[in-house]
This record gives sequence, structure tokens and C-alpha cells, in this order.
Amino acid sequence: MRARHPNVMSRTAVAIGVALALAGCSTVGIKTSPGASSEKEARNVKPDDPLARPVQVGWTSARASHCGFIFNPGQLRSTYLAAEARTGIPPQQMQKIEHAYDYTRQSTLDTIKDNPGYCNKERTAAIRADLNRYLAGDYTPAARMAR
Repeated sequence: MRARHPNVMSRTAVAIGVALALAGCSTVGIKTSPGASSEKEARNVKPDDPLARPVQVGWTSARASHCGFIFNPGQLRSTYLAAEARTGIPPQQMQKIEHAYDYTRQSTLDTIKDNPGYCNKERTAAIRADLNRYLAGDYTPAARMAR
């Protein structure tokens, strides 16, 4: 039997952890998880909300993935979480941030997956602006409704 590369094993462990975390989340009914379960919630987060950034970045990642933007969603997640960790956030708060990001991304994907008209010209322009900002390392919360 061939030994696996350490990165393959760690990616598998991360994928299992995310899957287990998301298994407890529901995108229908009563919201029991931090994060946005609807596009309206993601658009209307308050910049002073401590979970504004993970909701915004997760929401944008989901929308960009759905609309066919070419980027690495896993890398965006990693880079964003590393930036949050560098600010000295306690581990317990980091867990909430990770969960809010993952929950928002997945619930957004679940919500928009069956909407063929979602990626209109105005919305993709708004997604592009936010995605480019996040890929450049600027995670300032600045949600706005796509015009």
C-alpha cells in the first residue's frame, strides 16, 4: 500500500471537519448557527457586527462560485481565516468566525443553486468588485445590494 502525501491527509481531515460542522446546520427553518442563511441577511449585515466579515466573504465566495468566476474558494477561505487569526482573535471566536463563513457560503449556494437568472450583469459586477477586494486582502465589511 502506498503512503499518502501529508497534504492529502490534512485536506481530507479538513473536508471531514467542514462536512461535520455543516451537517449540524440547517438552511431551512429556525436559524441556530451564526452566519447568514439568506441573501437578504448577508446583504444587510452591520459593519460593526463581529461576524460581518465572515458573512460577507463567505457570501461573496458562494456567489462567485455559482456565477463561474475563476478563483480558488479554498484558498480564499484559508487566506481570509489567516488574516483574521493574525489580528489576535481568541480561538473560541475564531471557531465562530470559521463556522459563520462556512455556514453562510453553504446556505448561499443552497439558496441560489436553482436560480438560472441569478448571475445578471449588475450582480456579477458587484460580485467581481467584492471578490477582487477580498483576493487583494481587504476584508472590510461593506455589504451592498447588487444594483
